[in-house]
Amino acid sequence: MDRRKLSLALAILFVLNVVVIMLVQSLQNADAAVYKQGSTGSTVTQIQTKLKNWGYYNGGVDGIYGSKTVAAVKKFQKTNGLAVDGICGNKTLAALGIATGSTANSGSVDLLARLISAEARGEPYVGQVAVGAVVLNRMEHPSFPNTMSGVIFQSGAFTCVTDGQWDKPVADSAYSAARDALNGWDPSGGAIYYFNPATATSKWIWSRPLIVTIGKHRFCA
Repeated sequence: MDRRKLSLALAILFVLNVVVIMLVQSLQNADAAVYKQGSTGSTVTQIQTKLKNWGYYNGGVDGIYGSKTVAAVKKFQKTNGLAVDGICGNKTLAALGIATGSTANSGSVDLLARLISAEARGEPYVGQVAVGAVVLNRMEHPSFPNTMSGVIFQSGAFTCVTDGQWDKPVADSAYSAARDALNGWDPSGGAIYYFNPATATSKWIWSRPLIVTIGKHRFCA
C-alpha cells in the first residue's frame, strides 16, 4: 500500500509540475505583445513618437502601423542589433523603452523621473530628457560616481535634493523623459553640466564649454 501511495503521490506531483509549466508558458505568451503593419492604437502612437524623436521616422504620428512605420522600425532594429523584421515584439518594445509587462529597471526610471521633474519642471520635453541624459553621462564619466543614486545624491550636485523640489509630485512627462534618456536619447550632446543663467550663482559654471541651450538651461561639457 505504501508503494502504491508513493507512486500515486509522484504521479500527482508530475502532473502538477506539467500544469505549472503550461501556465507559465501561457503567461509568457500573453505578455508577448506584437505590433506590426496594420496594427493600430496608443502603443503604435508611442512607437511612432519614440522613432520620430530619435530621427528614424518622418511620417505622421497617427497610431497606424503603416509602411513608413515598418521601415523606421527596421532602421531602429538594425542600429540596435535586433532582428530586422519591422515588427515590434517584446525585445524591440523594450529597446524603445515601452513597457511590455516587465518591471525591469523600474527603480531607475522612478529615481531619474523624480530628478527630472524636480530639476526641469516647466521645461520643454526635450529639455527634460536632456537633464536625465546629464545624469547618465555623469555615471559614465570618471569624475563622478558610477551609480544613479550616487550621482543624484552627490553633495551639492543638484539643488532640488535640498530645496524642497525633490518631494513634490512627479510630472507624468518626467517618466517618459526618464525612459527616453535611459534608452539612449541625449539631446544634451554629451553634457555633464547644465544651469539656468538667470539663477546661477557660481562663476565657475560659466567657464564650462557650452554645447547647447534648451529652454532655460545651458548644457555644458
